[in-house]
Amino acid sequence: MSAGRLGNISKKRQFVADGVLYAELNELLIRELGPIGYAGVEVRNNPSRTEIVIRATRPQDVLGEKGRKIRELNTVVEKRFKFKPGTVTLYAERVAERGLSAEAQAEALAAKMLEGMAVRRACYGIIRLVMKSGAKGVECLVTGKLRGARAKAMKFREGYMIKTGQSNIDYVDEAVRHVLLRQGAVGLKVKIMKPHDPEGRLGPKIPLSDIVEVMQAKPSDQPNVVGVPSRRPAPVAAAPAPVAEAPAQFTAPDAFAAPQ
Repeated sequence: MSAGRLGNISKKRQFVADGVLYAELNELLIRELGPIGYAGVEVRNNPSRTEIVIRATRPQDVLGEKGRKIRELNTVVEKRFKFKPGTVTLYAERVAERGLSAEAQAEALAAKMLEGMAVRRACYGIIRLVMKSGAKGVECLVTGKLRGARAKAMKFREGYMIKTGQSNIDYVDEAVRHVLLRQGAVGLKVKIMKPHDPEGRLGPKIPLSDIVEVMQAKPSDQPNVVGVPSRRPAPVAAAPAPVAEAPAQFTAPDAFAAPQ
């Protein structure tokens, strides 16, 4: 968040204010852009201005005719969050892969539920699309009055889904929607575990913490191969044994010579 919106505040209050801004901004954009492919938002803070990047499956619809819609959203965000005029800018960006965005798939699932499609058929359609896009795993949870008068929960999942730890924060994308049907409100939750991508476009660059890569041994590392030098240190030659000197012979002086 830009420092000019709230002035100089402590780090603790800064983190809280950033979280509140993101939550309220995400809720606003879901209401305004949900039916036209909203897939998430990113807030980039600079010393002089704040950049808000809106990701969508159809960015042209977010921009509107001659950029009219995004200019209206820019004005609404400035007034709602009390930004100074000209210090906030909105951009529209196409999402890299629609099948790997939990926000886009949750919105698609909500649209299918509003059309009256059966829950099982709608969820399996989402699962097929997500797995076809290269995800490691997907999970759809639908709760509420689905068939009878009693509310229940139905969970559909496929693939590998990690639940805890830092890997869950890095790899799992989650989105929640609420659909108002004739029989009552229904809650939808979509969780997608993204694949590892060294470029960081379709998934996180950091590999999973439990993945161990075994490197192939180089030729110079292989011992006991004829004609191939080894990195092992050469054996040290044993030091030569010391030569024992002959003991000196004692010669008696003439004064103590034995008489003849």
